[in-house]
Amino acid sequence: MTKKQIAIIGAGPAGLAAAQALSGLGHDITIYEAMPTPARKFLWAGKSGLNITHAEQFETFQTRFGAANARLSTALEQFTPDHIRAWATQLGVETFIGSSGRVFPKAMKASPLLRAWLAELEAAGVQLKTRHKWCGFDGDQLMFETQDGTINIKPDAVILALGGASYQRLGSTAEWEKHLTKNNVTIAPLQPANCGFDVQWSEFLVEKFAGAPVKTVEITLGDKKTKGEFVISKSGVEGSLIYAFSAQLRDQLETNNQATLQLDLVPGKTAEQIADALARQNPKHSLSNRLRKGAKLTGVKAALVRELYPEANKATPEELGQRLKALELPLLRTRPIDEAISTAGGVAWDQIDENYMLKQMPGVFVAGEMIDWEAPTGGYLITACLATGRAAGAGAKNWLTQTNDL
Repeated sequence: MTKKQIAIIGAGPAGLAAAQALSGLGHDITIYEAMPTPARKFLWAGKSGLNITHAEQFETFQTRFGAANARLSTALEQFTPDHIRAWATQLGVETFIGSSGRVFPKAMKASPLLRAWLAELEAAGVQLKTRHKWCGFDGDQLMFETQDGTINIKPDAVILALGGASYQRLGSTAEWEKHLTKNNVTIAPLQPANCGFDVQWSEFLVEKFAGAPVKTVEITLGDKKTKGEFVISKSGVEGSLIYAFSAQLRDQLETNNQATLQLDLVPGKTAEQIADALARQNPKHSLSNRLRKGAKLTGVKAALVRELYPEANKATPEELGQRLKALELPLLRTRPIDEAISTAGGVAWDQIDENYMLKQMPGVFVAGEMIDWEAPTGGYLITACLATGRAAGAGAKNWLTQTNDL
């Protein structure tokens, strides 16, 4: 094949994976990144332990992407969690499976993996140009703002891997949306995913318990129940257990302007068992004492009872037992998209062909979080970014081969 010029815009996991899929084919591959250094959100995500994938059965794993399951299946099958672990090992980074099934590097950091990855790409001839901010199309050319002024390039193929709209300070600003819209590409509205929610807390609760974890609770929403923990924030609630319900809660808020979670503060006991234990307490004792002795609730859990069930002090043991198993937590709104772990929405799937090429823009491919899919935390996000990046790279290879043969 004749040597081609390939531009990859965005040096996050999806963009780097696309470059890797294309390296070794003899093309000139250049990654353009607006920030001073690559993969900033990837590094940020790895500060508390880089969760690169999940070890559950693949048949279950590939169902975690909601409405996008079918469209993502081929890309995920080509780069499964097992492939990711083997890839990391090949880069010299050993991984292990945590108790929750999440997969981490043994060093628990993102930087060693990123350094080895970038070194491999550089050895394969891939160029990385930082401080090159893509500012749209100029006919069939790409425009970039650089420290030396605006430049135009005309590559043979373009892969866009520009992320969503969360943590914009790390580079995902979603400015790409206006550039694609100008070219008649349909974009599903970007929304926060894996996000916190606002709650109308009292000043007392915020002052005493902001930042406190609420451990070992079970949340029910519709027919879904999940056990875990979340955190009280100054504005509301956040944390992994809340994120597990964020898509459903966001949709309910959008449809009904309200959403309510049910908290089971004592998941190990039935309402009847709790009521019996509470009935044995002296009714003249304070609510705090009765909760502590009868239901083993103290600290933030007891505070939540007082906050969300003002009538608790006058309730019968049976009423209080029922409420401790189904304490209603009303949510006001999602937190801003810039605070979210990830984003939903993006380039609509009907705009993308089987090669991840935009139907309206031949030779332009998309990958990663800028496509309309979302996933829970737990390794699913990074896995899908890597898989779609590789799929877009393979798609660009196929397209270049076809055009070369014409």
